[in-house]
Amino acid sequence: MSEQSASPIKVFIIDDHRSILWGLERLIESGASPMRVVGTAVSCADALGALDAAAPDVILLDLDLGKESGVDEIPKLTASTSARILVLTGVRDESMHDKAVLAGASGVVMKEASAETILTAIEKVHEGQLWLDRVATGRIFFEFSRESAAQAVDPERTKIASLTEREREIVSVAASHAGANARSIADLLKISEHTLRNHLTSIYNKLEVANRLELFAYAHKHGLTKRPS
Repeated sequence: MSEQSASPIKVFIIDDHRSILWGLERLIESGASPMRVVGTAVSCADALGALDAAAPDVILLDLDLGKESGVDEIPKLTASTSARILVLTGVRDESMHDKAVLAGASGVVMKEASAETILTAIEKVHEGQLWLDRVATGRIFFEFSRESAAQAVDPERTKIASLTEREREIVSVAASHAGANARSIADLLKISEHTLRNHLTSIYNKLEVANRLELFAYAHKHGLTKRPS
């Protein structure tokens, strides 16, 4: 027997309904396969503070967490733990399911599924498999290919992504005040002219533009005029 199969699968559950947490905990620990719940949380914010100590193998995540969107929280979870994420949801919107997988989830299972299906999904995801039907797999593959193609035809995205948040702000202010001199731009940004020149040199190199006129045109062409919030 392998080490993986000998040890119980450690599961952490995130759902904003305590009655569901209660029911899932009993379902998981009563299954034929060795599993145990190592933690529960009603929000991802609460879960992030407990994951290190819990060290789960699989996270069961609801998509509708009241004030939180499970999809938006997936990148934070994957950055904080090596656990695989299995979405367990009552949300029927297939586009949300696809977004969850593209964000890093290993699969989606509906809350209305049978107990056996839910437990099997946990096992398969723990083993490194994706828990998706063929139709969902096709949709997600198409969406991934489309996004990859979009990035490939727009090489400027890599340049823009290399800008720091401060550099993005400088680009926005400079592009929105094309007729202003360097002193005025620096005053708007509350920095010295020397600091502004250093930032602009870095920006010019990253975006491969030669001067403020080219920066103005580049910023308007690529939608960089809005100041970051």
